[in-house]
Amino acid sequence: MSSEKRLVGRRLLRPAWPVRPERTFRRWRYPFTKRPVLNLTGKFNPITLKREMVLTDKKPMFWLVGLSALLLLPVASGTERVLTLFGIACIYAAINVMWTLIIGTAGLQSFATLATVGVGSYGAGYLSVTYGIAWPLMLIVGLLLGALMGFVISLPARRLDGLYYALLTLGLSEFMRNFVTQSDALGGKFNGALFGVAKIVPTLGTPRLTQTVVFITTFVLLLLALAVFRAVNGGRIGLMLKTAATSKEDESFASAIGIDFQRARLWVFMIASGALGFIGAFYSATVGGTSLQIFSLDLLLLMLAMIVIGGLGRAEGAVIGTVIVVFITQWFVDWGPWRIVVVGVLALLSVLYTRNGLFGLKAQLREIRTRRQTLHRAATTGRYAEFLPQEAPEIGDKSVIAKRVFERDLRGRLRSWISPDLIAEHERKPLGQHSDHLERMLNYFRKAPIPDKYAVYCEEPFARYRVVALSGLPGVPPRVVDDKVYDSLDAAYHAVFLRRVNDLRAS
Repeated sequence: MSSEKRLVGRRLLRPAWPVRPERTFRRWRYPFTKRPVLNLTGKFNPITLKREMVLTDKKPMFWLVGLSALLLLPVASGTERVLTLFGIACIYAAINVMWTLIIGTAGLQSFATLATVGVGSYGAGYLSVTYGIAWPLMLIVGLLLGALMGFVISLPARRLDGLYYALLTLGLSEFMRNFVTQSDALGGKFNGALFGVAKIVPTLGTPRLTQTVVFITTFVLLLLALAVFRAVNGGRIGLMLKTAATSKEDESFASAIGIDFQRARLWVFMIASGALGFIGAFYSATVGGTSLQIFSLDLLLLMLAMIVIGGLGRAEGAVIGTVIVVFITQWFVDWGPWRIVVVGVLALLSVLYTRNGLFGLKAQLREIRTRRQTLHRAATTGRYAEFLPQEAPEIGDKSVIAKRVFERDLRGRLRSWISPDLIAEHERKPLGQHSDHLERMLNYFRKAPIPDKYAVYCEEPFARYRVVALSGLPGVPPRVVDDKVYDSLDAAYHAVFLRRVNDLRAS
């Protein structure tokens, strides 16, 4: 048995760094920004009584492990099929990350994503075939064409939104496909296929080595897409759009707090579109050509299923959803059309049973667990309390439940003390020395909330008194509860007591 001492109350795999008081701790930051790479917080360990730096946000660690696995597993497998599969997944994931930037950050329901990719792909490929430009210049051309395409598509967004804008962008994709089909210069003679584009990775010694280098370049493309998403979504433009999206009236709320909502959306759309054009040119330079499949509605719906399965509005959801769908559609080719059915079923289950794809399951399961714990606690501790078990999960402060249970028990105890002798005692001495039960009951009545609390109103000193109910609102006079007039203050006090006793019996 090991004699190693283990700390109690802290998981062994929890990252913690010792802190030296004589040294200044310097956080790693992203280049050219003030954002730290790791969110570390100094805390005291209650066991060792030493100060430690604890990792509060574990997302960067998960990203590091996930991306490392995505890079190393295909290279370690060594098979061309696996390298090709993950290469396609990286390209599609990069497209979906930029699409997430448009749908999530900019809030535009655009389906012209593949149209923008196609413009960059065919534009850069045409210049390479016709004028022989090299692949670095192709990437620049694709970037510029994508940004121009994004500027043109974003103009209708100032007047259209929602379903109308989505249909407009979907029709634009179909228009681009028909244009390429009927253009001889873009491969119309070959059903839209364009060949002879300059490649980024030339043919190396063996096909396996060539495919490995191609996969690594596609992985670098995915890293660039994630860096753009991080810079835009977590930068100034993304923060402004998130601030404006806190209100249902996004544009009017943003204008009220000094944010140019339309301009911010335009910049996000143009940046994402420029990146999509860059990806399109990269695709042509990687494959050595392009085809009409890049404009197809089937591919667009498949990529939409990737985002839905992974989680809308999250970069990690776009990546993991893409890997899952590409693995199903490319690995299980022998299944034929049934693999598409499997993807559709997964997307349907994600919509029906998850709140935001796979990466929304954690918060959803935590909420379900909290609801069940609350219902169990309500059924065991307050089975007959003054609230319904279905109401318990909606009560944020659980001490409210305990207060209601205590109030119920207290009122039941006070009701058991009501007797003719108790009422006669109060009638004899409304303000005098009282028994223990009567004094406790009067103290309970005095602590009642102000709204609708009974009080004595003096119309004429020593002659006319009435019983009123206080409103509890400043400036709002009390209401008279009945037409009875009492000639003494003791009689009025006893009338108030009788009304409170009647209310206690009825509760």
